[in-house]
Amino acid sequence: MSKQNETQAAGHSSSRRKVLLSGAGTVGAAAVTAVTLGAPAMADAATKKGASSHLSSGSKDMSYITTKDGTRIFYKDWGSGRPVVFSHGWPLDADAWDAQMLFLVQKGFRVIAHDRRGHGRSDQPARGNDMDTYADDLAAVLDTLDIKEAVLVGHSTGGGEVSHYIGRHGTKRVAKAVLIGAVPPTMAKSAAYPNGLPLEVFDGIRKGVADNRSQFYKDLAMPFFGFNRPNAKVSQGTIDAFWAQGMAGGILGQYLCVKEFSEVDYTEDLKKIDVPTLVLHGDDDQIVPIDNAGKLSAKIVKNATLKIYPGAPHGMCVTHADQVNADLLAFINS
Repeated sequence: MSKQNETQAAGHSSSRRKVLLSGAGTVGAAAVTAVTLGAPAMADAATKKGASSHLSSGSKDMSYITTKDGTRIFYKDWGSGRPVVFSHGWPLDADAWDAQMLFLVQKGFRVIAHDRRGHGRSDQPARGNDMDTYADDLAAVLDTLDIKEAVLVGHSTGGGEVSHYIGRHGTKRVAKAVLIGAVPPTMAKSAAYPNGLPLEVFDGIRKGVADNRSQFYKDLAMPFFGFNRPNAKVSQGTIDAFWAQGMAGGILGQYLCVKEFSEVDYTEDLKKIDVPTLVLHGDDDQIVPIDNAGKLSAKIVKNATLKIYPGAPHGMCVTHADQVNADLLAFINS
């Protein structure tokens, strides 16, 4: 049963839809995609923890896991204690979680985050750029490091990855889950979800990536962090970090990933989540509208708690980092 925070702002849903469906070069449409990011990349100052150098799902070599198909997945593994594993979204990488990882490692947790294939420092193969493989790559990380009793945290596309991982691999390694501004149950309009966004929105995103992804990511950062709102305090450093992470990935993997965060229906995955789940979503999310995402997911997932952040944008892990960190800590310790 979902416990819904009653703090909601009337009328935001329609304005979000207008933002997503308008804008030169489908910049608003572009906003439908993304993931949180944090400050510039931090130094790896904590002790790395690993398991055996070769397990069934993959092999481990320094800061890379090699999957069954030979793709190298970059990961960070800091600290010790209870593991918290983060999945980023499109088009970013593990650095998106800087604020949360730095906070939790200093609280005595082991924090782990990987770059999705085709993104960041991981390999950029032409194959496997689909949600089934993304979920299996996450499984390879957890299996190779022999992670147990993990708290899985996914933002935006990463929330789809966490959900699909549980749908495919179960919760034998998972104690809790957190979905933040996550794309499930689905973003695209369908018979099951008639209020979803039309496919033309995502075609516009693909066009933006193909035509000039560098400019596209700079434009996308504005609605992502709510910097296009009146009286918003714009951070150029945050925009630059978002752009740098996006450009670190490969254009092919990022282009193909658009279908995975937009058209995949995660409903059956959500139904299989049988661990305590926290759903965090901003009610001014211009990227993944809360009415079609967080509110629905919290109703589908058993034992889910929905917490709505009034006025928060999609990039709430940056703009509301202190609140997100406090809520994560409280949920992990509950």
